[in-house]
Amino acid sequence: MVKHFLAALAYRTQKALRGAPPEFAAFRVAPLVRTPHELIRHMDGVLGSARSYFTGVRSEVPFFPKFSDAVKHFHETLKDLTHHLEIGTELHEITLERVLQGPCCDAMSHAGQIAMLRRLVGSPVPPENFIFAAISSDNLGPDQPPPVRPDEDWPERP
Repeated sequence: MVKHFLAALAYRTQKALRGAPPEFAAFRVAPLVRTPHELIRHMDGVLGSARSYFTGVRSEVPFFPKFSDAVKHFHETLKDLTHHLEIGTELHEITLERVLQGPCCDAMSHAGQIAMLRRLVGSPVPPENFIFAAISSDNLGPDQPPPVRPDEDWPERP
C-alpha cells in the first residue's frame, strides 16, 4: 500500500508540474512561502528522512540550480525509498505506519501546495477523476501518463 501511495505521489507531483509556465519554479506568492523549486527540494528531504529509517544514514539534499534536476532527484529518492520497501529493508526506531503518516503524507500535502501555486500563478492544473488515474508502483519517475478521465468542462479553465 505504501508503494502505491508513493507512486500516487509521483503521479500527482508530475500532474501539478506538467505544462507549468517556465517562470513557475521561482514563483513566490509571499515572502515566507516556498517556491515550487523549494517545495520539491523540501519534499525530497522529507522522503530522504523517511529513507534514513531504513538505512540509518541521514543525508542533506543538494541544491540543484536547475528545477528539472531537482525534480529528477526527487523522483530518484522516491525510487530508492520504494526499493527499500520492495527488498524488505528493516525499519529502525519507527513503524511503516509512522513513515506513511509522517513523511509520506507530508510530501503529498506539498504536492497539493504545488498545484495550488499553479492556480495562483494563473495556470491551474486541469482536474481529473484520480480513482481512474493510471498510477503504477512500477512508475516512480517524472514520465507519468496523462489523465485517463480528465474533466472536460471545468469552470476555472484559463
